[in-house]
Amino acid sequence: MNYPLQMRFKIMALAPQIHVTDSTGATVCYVRQKMFRLKENVSVFRDESQKTLLCEIKADRIIDWSASYHFYDTTGATFGGVRRKGMRSIWKACYELMDESNQQFANISEENPLAKIGDALLSEIPVLGILTGYFFHPKYLLKSAAGQPLMRMTKHRAFLEGRFEIEKLGEGDEVDELRALMSFLMMALLERQRG
Repeated sequence: MNYPLQMRFKIMALAPQIHVTDSTGATVCYVRQKMFRLKENVSVFRDESQKTLLCEIKADRIIDWSASYHFYDTTGATFGGVRRKGMRSIWKACYELMDESNQQFANISEENPLAKIGDALLSEIPVLGILTGYFFHPKYLLKSAAGQPLMRMTKHRAFLEGRFEIEKLGEGDEVDELRALMSFLMMALLERQRG
């Protein structure tokens, strides 16, 4: 993948849709989350035509307080997952990334929790809520289990859409990069619902 990646979704859309492009503008993947599901099941496609499925992200339970989201390739085999840290994520978003054997290999944490709180509070104010994307810019850092920074996702200014940039800070193999991207996608969907 050619970094930095750009991830964007419309704030006003009924069914969340995420477009991911690389630094050349080429589409990396497209996500359209299905509405009215009790249990999260997110399909990730090659592009907006939705003809080529890349993978699926499925929750292990209905209530997502500390749910795990497993990544499945087109054969149905799991290649990793992400788990939200329930109580720790109230103040500061915290996620654990898992490999195919369900062992933690990295984690994502919010660098500035005050930005998330300000973003959530301002978005609830009528009229001003539309402008929330201009004021607060949360950042999420992905670190290896050894504590080495690997990637960072930053929210950027945008009007009527969420726009994030994913930059690569360290080296990792292709499968780990794919797990990281799927984790950032799922995290963006979950954090969007929480503010």
